[in-house]
Amino acid sequence: MRTKIAQLRAEIEALTASNAEELEKLRIRLLSKKGEITSLFNDFRNVANEEKREMGVLLNELKQAAQEKINTLKESFAKRQEDNTVGDLTRSALPLKIGSRHPLSLVKHEIAAIFSRLGFSIAEGPEIEDDWHVFTALNFPLEHPARDMQDTFFVERNPDILLRTHTSSVQVRVMENRKPPIRLIFPGRVYRNEAISYRAHCFFHQVEGLYIDREVSFADLKQALLYFAREMFGSETRIRLRPSYFPFTEPSAEMDISCNICHGKGCAFCKHSGWVEILGCGMVDPNVLKNCGIDPEQYSGYAFGMGVERIANLKYRTKDLRLFSENDIRFLEQFRAAF
Repeated sequence: MRTKIAQLRAEIEALTASNAEELEKLRIRLLSKKGEITSLFNDFRNVANEEKREMGVLLNELKQAAQEKINTLKESFAKRQEDNTVGDLTRSALPLKIGSRHPLSLVKHEIAAIFSRLGFSIAEGPEIEDDWHVFTALNFPLEHPARDMQDTFFVERNPDILLRTHTSSVQVRVMENRKPPIRLIFPGRVYRNEAISYRAHCFFHQVEGLYIDREVSFADLKQALLYFAREMFGSETRIRLRPSYFPFTEPSAEMDISCNICHGKGCAFCKHSGWVEILGCGMVDPNVLKNCGIDPEQYSGYAFGMGVERIANLKYRTKDLRLFSENDIRFLEQFRAAF
């Protein structure tokens, strides 16, 4: 045993390894449960009593020498790797926080993704519009009371140039320049002269949709909106359509979904009704089709429109609409995980 200890001691002192993997193999060969040093400790029971004290000291010194040698080599590998590491010279001297996408962008892209699965594409248009595309073509006659439904920002006091009050103006531009079938959604920012509060703002975001083809029915509209509601808020979501009025659709309806907070049982958010309104919709009025050069005898269609902020409120349970436009980092950082 004395000879074996001396041989291992000499081998340990000359121990070298070119990488961490080789070093780990040496550690296993010497110090693992089935290693050579462990085997010597197992043979220690067979040593004569008068030699046990001396052999015990030699074995402990051998084990300690092996551990120290392996630790020294490991530290040298770490230092060598640190010395060879070249930092990214293009990085800023100051640490930069990773940003996140805005909650309205997240919701808008999710809406677009859902309707893209139904075959809808995206179209956009100008925010500064004329009266024809915002009102007249959409069945808002001059002096009609329906124009009072939306308080408008006019540009330079010109009654014909204004900031669009809805993205329906893009629908008009599309119908004027394309032949059916038309299947598009229209995301964008709109403006209305309203007092800013936790429930309203002078600008907000909409996503409207339009489908025109032969023999399009209200049933097609209902199925598309039911699919959207369940994809956005969960498979158990229910919808209901209530009769309403919009100048550009006939018949018109407002759509409610079962409250995704109380699941229809009734809570403060849904005013204990179990339902929350999310959008308006209806069949495109034949006069609108005619104004845009589409024959209402040959084609029919449906349209719908929703506020992105409204959907975001329901999805993220935000109580104050102003938070979406105040750029408060404390609020926006909550959506980092949603990136």
